[in-house]
Formats: sequence, C-alpha cells, structure tokens
Amino acid sequence: MKKSLKGPICLTLCAIFWGMAFSAQSSAMDHVEPYTFVFLRSAITCLALLISMPLLNRLNPANNAPTASNRRHLAVGALCGAFLVLATILQQVGLVTTTTAKSGFITALYIIIVPILGIFLGRKPRAAIWLGVLVSLIGLYFLCWQGTLNVNVGDLFTLGSAVVFAVHIQLIDRLGGNLNSIKLSAIQFGAAAVIACAVMLLFETPNLDGILACWTDILYVAIFSGALGYTLQIVGQKSTDPTLASLIMCLESVFAALGGWLVLGEALSVREILGCALMLSASVIALLPGRKRAAQ
Repeated sequence: MKKSLKGPICLTLCAIFWGMAFSAQSSAMDHVEPYTFVFLRSAITCLALLISMPLLNRLNPANNAPTASNRRHLAVGALCGAFLVLATILQQVGLVTTTTAKSGFITALYIIIVPILGIFLGRKPRAAIWLGVLVSLIGLYFLCWQGTLNVNVGDLFTLGSAVVFAVHIQLIDRLGGNLNSIKLSAIQFGAAAVIACAVMLLFETPNLDGILACWTDILYVAIFSGALGYTLQIVGQKSTDPTLASLIMCLESVFAALGGWLVLGEALSVREILGCALMLSASVIALLPGRKRAAQ
C-alpha cells in the first residue's frame, strides 16, 4: 500500500467504526449509566489490545522497530488517556438526552476546532477557517435550537466532548509519531479505564443485570470503536496532516446518522438536515487551500 494512501484509508475505517458505534452507545444508555459504560468499554479495549499485541506485532514487523522508551509510552499514553476518557464521558452523558445523529454531527465540530487550536501552537488560521467557524455555528443553531433560550443540555455536553477530542487529536499528532501504535493505544485505554472506574464508583452503582442486557453494545464499542478505531487513528495520523486527518475522521457523523436511521429508527427534521448540511459545509470551507497553496 502506498504510504500516501495508508493514512487516509486507516482514518476512513476509523470513521466508519466510530460513526456506527453511536447507535450502540445510545442503545446501551437504556440499561447502564454513562460512567459504567465508559469504564467497561475502556477496560475491554485495553484487554483486547494487550492480548492481541504479540500477534499484531508479528504480523507487522515495523512495530518492533526501535521506538521511544517504555517511560515515554507510559507518559504519553496516560496523558492521551486522560483526555480520551474526558471526551468519551462527555459524549456518553450527552447521548442520554440527545439523538445519535445530532451527537455524531456535533462531535464532528472538532474539524473546526483542530485548526483553531493551531493559534496556540503558532499556526495562524486562514480566513477560510473563520468563515468555517461562522457557518458551523449557524449549522449548530439549526441542528440544536429548541425554539427557546435553552439548548438541549446533551448537545452542550457533546460540544464539550468535541473540544476535548480536538485536543486529543493534536496530542496524538505531536507526541505519538515515534511510538508503537498498539502499545500507545493499549496504555491510553488502560489509563482511561482507571479514571472511569474511579468516577463510576463515586457517582454510580453498577448493575449486573443492566450490563448483561447490553453486553453486545459494550463489546462492539470496545472492540470496533475502541481497539480497532483508535488504533487506526494513531496509525493514520502518523502519515497525515492533523487538519486533513480531522476532516476524514469527521465522516463519523455521516455514519452516525446512517446508523441511527438503520438501527434506532431515528429521523431528522428538515431543520436538522439543514443544520447538518451547514456543518458539513463548514468542514469543507475550513479546509479550502489558500491561494499560495493552490498555486503550488
């Protein structure tokens, strides 16, 4: 596989796994509480990666090439895991009161947030970025506004999740380049599981019957969205510009809407469809090349 195609293909598969997971995440909320779900998915993902790591490293010898130290893996993995679990918890809590499709599209706002974070990293956004921000805000208004001064609280939690996911993307881009992808993914989910477990024990009482009632949802999210999706994200970002990576990964919103329609029977109103279209347009506008880059 050509190196130029490896990253985009990995990130597209990542978007599919993430997007289709919204339906499973929403369905699980009928049986377990948010923190319990996040702990279980994180713990199972970490376990699955640890079990499969020897085989995956054997299939891809490049993983065994000299990389950073174990201490470096642990430090970066713990940091990424902390942001990952915060983003996941915000998204999961949001799904209690918002729809699958809306959660997917609002989460996709990280496509705008990622380049904006570049301001703090010495990268001045182009005019197209600011236009994209404006269009995305208008789209968010049509998608989430309830006709009163109050926006659905679940939408706000999901918007916060998008911000944290954007930080996570930047961290992977800047810190994960010379790290073993599988090892880093396992460590970040291990850290996420520890944090989620502590929060779960403080605020919730896990129910075994509820867990058993949605075990298929938990396994799908843990294996496909977690072990496969987030590992593909790390692999894909190694050879892809972070802004382009976020554009590809935001396709998860399309698959989230598709999954909500196919699995949960959710439908979008004309107003909400307009909001979705505007938010996707904002993503495209934000990535339009500048004049100098286009000339090159």
